[in-house]
Amino acid sequence: MSDDTHTAPAPKKKALAQNRLNLELKVYKGADSTLCNGCGHDSITGAIIKALFERDVPPHMVAKLSGIGCSSKTTAYFLGRSHGFNSVHGRMAAIAAGVHAANRRLVNVGVSGDGDTASIGLGNFLHMMRRNVPIVYIVENNGCYGLTKGQFSATADKGSANKGGTVNPTDPIDICALAIEMGCTYVARSFSGDQKQLVPLLKGALAHRGAAVLDVVSPCVTFNNHEGSTKSYPYAKEKEDPLHEIGFVPYYEEIAVDYDPGTTTQVALHDGSRITLKKLGHEHDPRERSGAMRLLERAVKEQLFLTGLIYHDKGIAPLDEQLRLVDEPLATLPASRIRPPDSVLAEVMSRLA
Repeated sequence: MSDDTHTAPAPKKKALAQNRLNLELKVYKGADSTLCNGCGHDSITGAIIKALFERDVPPHMVAKLSGIGCSSKTTAYFLGRSHGFNSVHGRMAAIAAGVHAANRRLVNVGVSGDGDTASIGLGNFLHMMRRNVPIVYIVENNGCYGLTKGQFSATADKGSANKGGTVNPTDPIDICALAIEMGCTYVARSFSGDQKQLVPLLKGALAHRGAAVLDVVSPCVTFNNHEGSTKSYPYAKEKEDPLHEIGFVPYYEEIAVDYDPGTTTQVALHDGSRITLKKLGHEHDPRERSGAMRLLERAVKEQLFLTGLIYHDKGIAPLDEQLRLVDEPLATLPASRIRPPDSVLAEVMSRLA
């Protein structure tokens, strides 16, 4: 008998056949993708499907929202049985605010792009953040306009080159920094090819009560995946510097982690779930707003691609609480409860006489 001892590999975690709603994963899928083969957006779709399935989100309680662009086609590729609204270019944020006001029980999941968010839709996006509209807002960020042949978008990094060799002379818009500045209460950055990080970040966003922005670098394999691009697969894989190892513990499971004491941070979410953050050489607490802004500024100066949970704050009231809406969704109220009687209108008019 040999004296050599061999350690058996750890068993792989078995995929769930059904979630707690007794639904199979296929229920959370949508139409087949028509995007280019290898598009990073399709990897994000897979992460969204997995996060919704594992978070036990009822498909009929989801409102899928999008604008215009390659990214905005993504909502067709998940939750084929859910509500959907494909808005005009750059106006998804305004639609999301209306959807939430009409039925605050729905889970808003919006998929946008760097052009749809940071160019034509920038004004709408900033006001949605300011109002803290509850939504999981995913930006599929490839730094170019894929539908119009690869021009630089507003998030293209200064000094990066397009497919034709032209160098971008303009400073980029940092979606995460803008979101924090305008009051967003859950801000994260990730990479479409990093499912291990992206899925728990999406789960945390789904458990969050307020605006949740995920800026996901998603390479455009047709127009922006070449040497010189800072939104390409090679650049992201080489330069990505995760802030933490990220785990997600749902509210219905025992809150426990297997890390050594003092090496982790736990971020409590509105429904009682937890995101566990194991530090990887970065002393960053996502609950500190000023620290998050300094971190993003340093990342720009040092050309770092930092990913992970950048900022979280659950102390700001979401839009429906600010408006003091009734518990029942406005869309279900009868006219007798939303239309003032003639006597009330007459009294108001008399004051104006």
